[in-house]
Amino acid sequence: MFDLNELKWTRNPADCSIGEGRITITTKPHTDLWQRTYYHFRNDNAPVLQMETEEKYFSFIVRTDFTGSHHRFDQCGIVMYLDSENWLKGSVEYENETFQHLGSVVTNHGYSDWATTAIPADVKVMWYRFSRREDDYCIECSYDGVNFSQMRVAHMWEGAGKIRFGIYACSPEDSSFTAVFTDLALAECAWKAHDGQQPDQE
Repeated sequence: MFDLNELKWTRNPADCSIGEGRITITTKPHTDLWQRTYYHFRNDNAPVLQMETEEKYFSFIVRTDFTGSHHRFDQCGIVMYLDSENWLKGSVEYENETFQHLGSVVTNHGYSDWATTAIPADVKVMWYRFSRREDDYCIECSYDGVNFSQMRVAHMWEGAGKIRFGIYACSPEDSSFTAVFTDLALAECAWKAHDGQQPDQE
């Protein structure tokens, strides 16, 4: 059972509700997470709701409903926000009435990347599974909460000790919408140890 009482805000949204296995986050306009790369600006004001852990191996699952998204870059998903220059996120970002971006951002030591794929604009629900193996991390997504596909494997340079992880929503442009999060769960690490090529010998 996921204890919602363990979640703490890093930054508050415009409005929210938490209870009975359901969280809603209403975004403020001009909120985002991004550091430097390509755009050369730094945005660090998105509302983030997280819990702390020192557990080295686990998976966190959540269902996101972003039916309300309607403006370019409106987004919601999973996040591990350590500080302004070290974090990762996975989300669907609204683009237009035709398509949107399913993607992830990994930020190490103040520089962000952005890896995406286009999905149809009529997709309004996405599940995520965030898994940790020490200081390596995996983000997966699913349309049904059963069959997950890998989005990203990443190393976090500051992610070896105590971490914070959870959910976020934001509207980088002049917009606001309400994201709905349900089916939050913690589980045994679903990202199993690699069973292919062995590590190089020192």
